[in-house]
Amino acid sequence: MNFFTFKFFSIALSLCVTLLLLMAILSLFFVPKFEEVLEALQSSEMLYSLKLSLMTASLSTLLVIAVAIPIAYALSRYDFFGKAILKTVMNLPMAFPELVLGLALLLLFSRTYVGDLLHYFGISIVFTKSAIVIAQFFTALPYAIRIVYAAFEGISKRYENVSRSLGYTEFQTFKNITIPLVRNGIYASTIITFARTMGAFGAVLILAGGTYMKTEILPITLFLNISYGNLGMAITSGIVLITISFIAILFFEYMEGKKSVFED
Repeated sequence: MNFFTFKFFSIALSLCVTLLLLMAILSLFFVPKFEEVLEALQSSEMLYSLKLSLMTASLSTLLVIAVAIPIAYALSRYDFFGKAILKTVMNLPMAFPELVLGLALLLLFSRTYVGDLLHYFGISIVFTKSAIVIAQFFTALPYAIRIVYAAFEGISKRYENVSRSLGYTEFQTFKNITIPLVRNGIYASTIITFARTMGAFGAVLILAGGTYMKTEILPITLFLNISYGNLGMAITSGIVLITISFIAILFFEYMEGKKSVFED
């Protein structure tokens, strides 16, 4: 038997990389002492960070999905002037570091007419909790659009044409025909968006600041405590982030399983 085949190489490489990644993740749970993790979990800083993270990530996710669906639909179904530019700009945040996105947002809301207009109406964005939501929103939006766009592209326009021929308006067709057909893509986009907003760091750090127990979400807690040398709190932040992401993905898989049962 020839073990040095491309099939063997690709499978072995997959197993090795997966094993390394799994060991890295498990090290978060087994390297620190249980007492340190338990103490960090009960601290006021961790509770505040967790609460703020869940609140801002949930709000950001709702906003992202509400905006991503019509944008993805427009890109998938309509031809219009500037479509290629729009798609390029929407994808840009995935191509450069979050820190650059955060800097761009900081300048937008502080050194441009947008910032001046908000300031005129007494609205402050920079270094506030609102800045967390805005940073998370623009960090996750491109990913949500791509997933929902792929879902729209995966269904035939024939169903929508039949609906329109039977007298449905464009919006009625979108609501009653198209959305149910792409619901799995929307669910997937929601899970990815939530996980992305929970883990957003660079843009949040620049726009909202890393202020202790004010704009401190879980990634900021990890960063601050690594800086202070408080490894126990930093590791606990990582554990909480991984656990929340795991629960979110598990919930998605459960919902997918239930839908498969009903569809069968």
